[in-house]
Amino acid sequence: MPGDLAAGQPFRVGVNYWPRRKAMTWWKAFERGEVADELDVIADLGMSLVRIFLLWEDFQPQPDIVSSTALADLESVCDLAAARGLGLDVTFFVGHMSGPNWAPRWLLGGHEPVPGGRQVVSGTDPDAGSYRNPFVAPTALAAAELLVRETVTRLRHHPAIWAWSLGNEPDLFALPPDERAGPDWAARLFALIRELDAEHHVSVGLHADSLMQDNGLRADRMFEAADMAVMHAYPIYRNFGAEALDPDAVPFATALTASLSGRPTLMEEFGACTAPPGQATTTWEWQALGSAWSQVMLAEEVLAEHLEEVFPRLLDVGATGALLWCYADYAEELWDQPPCDTKLHERHFGLVRPDGSLKPHTGVLRRFTAGGPLIQPPSARARIELDADAMYAGAPDSLTPLFEAFKAGR
Repeated sequence: MPGDLAAGQPFRVGVNYWPRRKAMTWWKAFERGEVADELDVIADLGMSLVRIFLLWEDFQPQPDIVSSTALADLESVCDLAAARGLGLDVTFFVGHMSGPNWAPRWLLGGHEPVPGGRQVVSGTDPDAGSYRNPFVAPTALAAAELLVRETVTRLRHHPAIWAWSLGNEPDLFALPPDERAGPDWAARLFALIRELDAEHHVSVGLHADSLMQDNGLRADRMFEAADMAVMHAYPIYRNFGAEALDPDAVPFATALTASLSGRPTLMEEFGACTAPPGQATTTWEWQALGSAWSQVMLAEEVLAEHLEEVFPRLLDVGATGALLWCYADYAEELWDQPPCDTKLHERHFGLVRPDGSLKPHTGVLRRFTAGGPLIQPPSARARIELDADAMYAGAPDSLTPLFEAFKAGR
């Protein structure tokens, strides 16, 4: 594995990417020129890392077939990224994304309830029902191995590849049936990737729920066979006993993940949704999918000010990098399609607005990346001593005193 996760190496700043005018449909309607233009924006902001997602149904239309078209388009993305000096964090088995769960047609038909009662999208069907558990279903496991084998074999020597990831917040797509099913699934696929490619990082995209509860995907277990840990945390959600927009919340999630896993840790997702330009912070309320929804939408300047505080704190805790969610607010022509039709706030998480203009927090990115930040040794407060079993047994309440001690340590 490369040694670019150590103190003194460049701190990678990046973004999670779906195209502004395509969102989750981009592989079905791939346009090389569109991607080139948007990667130009990302590179111009000084970022060096882009996380992309292989929507499972697009890359594997049948469990025994990997789409040659999708692989060719992925290679085109790699070529475009390499030409701009961008590395790619490639995420398999998507899976959960921006509210709905996106399941390939061949996976449908299971009897287990979908975690959280989430909407299931499959092809053009926005209400596809349940599916088999990918952690243990033999068809899903064989399909996953085939997708990994064909993708990694094709691209393992490409200069744009930086990391391979096994999914996006996989507990929101399915729950493993026992405490070892999730870690064993990860170890099995990590071993396959390393058999094919020993040169690039491997991880899996966990989020704060894997800190806040024992959901079968604990941070101390899922990274046992990985060379790096990752975490997703959002300052607008009040995890760990933090108030909304507490600038220590995202760094704490990073430090806790590193302490639990014993691995260098990338903050792979963080950010917030914003109100339209010129509007103050407000709360949106709406009805969708038979439920009432509510979400705080930050004034654009408030998010910029928040990020100005968070980036130095991520350096302080020894994070290896930080990727914002996400590249774009989605163009208005997508607002009648999943996820934008029911998750109104998902329309507005981007660095760029629906018309492609830049939001104020891109200025924060430019200033931070211009300073050439380097990975720092974790500060004393970032080295959290704890018993993982006790923490999870008492979670989420057990995290509040840990967070309070972390804040006091500054």
